[in-house]
Amino acid sequence: MKAIRFKNQSILEVELPKPTLKPGEALVRVLTAGICATDITIFHGYADFKGVPGHEFVGIVEKCPDRPDLVGQRVVADINAGCGRCSPDERHCPNRRVLGIRIQDGAFAEYCAVPASNLYPVPDGIKTRHAAFVEILAAALEISQQIHIKNQNRVGVVGDGCLGLLTAIGLRRYCRNVMLLGRHQEKLSIAKRQGVETFLTYPENAPAEIASQLGLFDIMVDATGTAHGLNWCIPLTRPEGTVVVKTTISERSMIDLATVVVNELAVQGSRCGDMAFAMDFLDNGRIDVEPLIEAVYPFARFREAFSHAMTKGSLKVLLAF
Repeated sequence: MKAIRFKNQSILEVELPKPTLKPGEALVRVLTAGICATDITIFHGYADFKGVPGHEFVGIVEKCPDRPDLVGQRVVADINAGCGRCSPDERHCPNRRVLGIRIQDGAFAEYCAVPASNLYPVPDGIKTRHAAFVEILAAALEISQQIHIKNQNRVGVVGDGCLGLLTAIGLRRYCRNVMLLGRHQEKLSIAKRQGVETFLTYPENAPAEIASQLGLFDIMVDATGTAHGLNWCIPLTRPEGTVVVKTTISERSMIDLATVVVNELAVQGSRCGDMAFAMDFLDNGRIDVEPLIEAVYPFARFREAFSHAMTKGSLKVLLAF
């Protein structure tokens, strides 16, 4: 099968045998995969991953000895697979495999092997290209499961990439006062059309200057994908408010701890989420992901697609198999 690997910040197009299934696994033929900001950080060395990358995908189950009822179904997958011995929360198992990120080969290949227990059938009403968003949407919605968000809260999201857009639009279903701050008017307009307030920032804007214009927020979310995003959020958060960190990058962040301590802020890390919950969001039309699709490339043009995805300001680039 055709597959992709990264080595020394270069793309390798390789031929590999189809995955050999371990007990409990399913063989999935990939239909569509999304290129994520995490894939780009892996390309640059994050997590020192040597396998096949790619973790946002939709596929069809071709083999599944333990769950023959899944054969022939469209599925998406939870990317975390724990050892099954140390913790019921697979996301935090120290021995976990993470699809396309840690130990487990991912979906930038014609086939991938996934634990059957991690698979979620895709309802007929969801388009395949939209189902490719389930994993990142689950991550965006996880904030609503970690923090009690009240309708009267004021929530700010910094960063207008796919994760920031999905976070702001998703949280708007819980709270009427959600604002997305970003640097691209055309991307902010996607959120605005789905009920989110927006604010266009410029590189020369300082957080303190923006705070003087907008006031402070009860909850601020860093979805910038940069090392300085957290320090953008801290000055915009009211005393005893909460800062949520969604950014995962290889760079280390310098945090303004003095303000965190003096203002008694809560800092909440937030990673993956509930796939079934995100699927229900899509299936019931609570969010429209179509405007987030910037381009669809055939898998044979992976290099071109990846270059497009790395372009500053781009939205979701999909691969069609």
